[in-house]
Amino acid sequence: MDEPATANGAARPDTGSRAARPTLAAVARAAGVAPSTASLAFSGAGPVSEEARTRVLAAAAELGYGGPDPRARSLRRGRSGVIGVVMDERLSDAFRDPVNVLTLDGIAEVAGEAGTSLLLVRSPLDDAGLVGPLVDAPVDAVVLIGCNVRIDPAVAVLRRRNIPVVAIEADEIEGAVPVQLDNREASRRAAAFLRDLGHTAVAVVTLPLDGTHQRGPVSAEREAAGIAHTSLERLRGVRGVYPSAPAWEAAGSSVEEGRIVGAALFAADAPRPTAVVVQSDVLAVGVISAAFDAGLRVPEDVSVVGFDGIPVDDSLFHRTPIRQLTTLVQPFVQKGQAAARAAIAMLEGAPAQPAAFRSELRIGDTTAPPPAR
Repeated sequence: MDEPATANGAARPDTGSRAARPTLAAVARAAGVAPSTASLAFSGAGPVSEEARTRVLAAAAELGYGGPDPRARSLRRGRSGVIGVVMDERLSDAFRDPVNVLTLDGIAEVAGEAGTSLLLVRSPLDDAGLVGPLVDAPVDAVVLIGCNVRIDPAVAVLRRRNIPVVAIEADEIEGAVPVQLDNREASRRAAAFLRDLGHTAVAVVTLPLDGTHQRGPVSAEREAAGIAHTSLERLRGVRGVYPSAPAWEAAGSSVEEGRIVGAALFAADAPRPTAVVVQSDVLAVGVISAAFDAGLRVPEDVSVVGFDGIPVDDSLFHRTPIRQLTTLVQPFVQKGQAAARAAIAMLEGAPAQPAAFRSELRIGDTTAPPPAR
């Protein structure tokens, strides 16, 4: 039986069984051109006649050739063209926090301009304490977002693989390029602002202090055992102004967690603070909701300060004069951009620049002097 032919007369491979991936060499043979000409015609990167380009693209379509095998290209270049982005929590949880999304936007913007792709990787240690996906992830560099010291074994693996590491808001990691935010100083400024308003009874609602997702009052032992860099730095900033300020830990950064912790904070049988410093804006929205539920007015009875400066849905505030949260506005997109630039610089053999960013206190409608006693 005769072998089936392509539109230009070349023999078509037998497709009666699952065939191997078509190659560029096969396309060149089918089009009657040299492999180098086929490569230039297919990529559009070289001086090839329109007639030759048309033949090459037609042959590629006939053979089902979609482009060079990315695995082979990676082997030739010695690079995958991928930056790994590691978040120290489940990805489903991470994307509920707008700060993570906006930081990732900054990374993706710079990486995209450089022709680099992103690979999202969940917390580097699994429940058994094993390093997990970073052992053999096909990445050229890694950006850690908000990771704590639990990632040390994973970083050791990356060092053995000679993979550059950039750490956003993490404890100092040997060999990693840091991108830092003034978490402690910013929180100190927020606390000083409340002090200047006259508040003396100030509480703190913290982000998780580790990966166990505990919730409740933060004891001295719990604080000492904490390993989450950002949470601890923000707590230390408030403690620089209010050394004995009680702290409540949330199990995550969400409005619902803010409501739960706020309900305990404003319970009728508990000493109520006149101001609360909250370590994220989404938590702060939940705390404000809990204050309303407890019959408290914001800011007349209790002031609330957030952290991040994300857009907050004002539907929560429709019954009140509140239009804007008092918060510390951080440059999350710029942090992501700086991290991506550092990662790409290291890949190109250029000096990678550490970066440090400052948050700005934005005064909104959720803070006022304390109520008269």
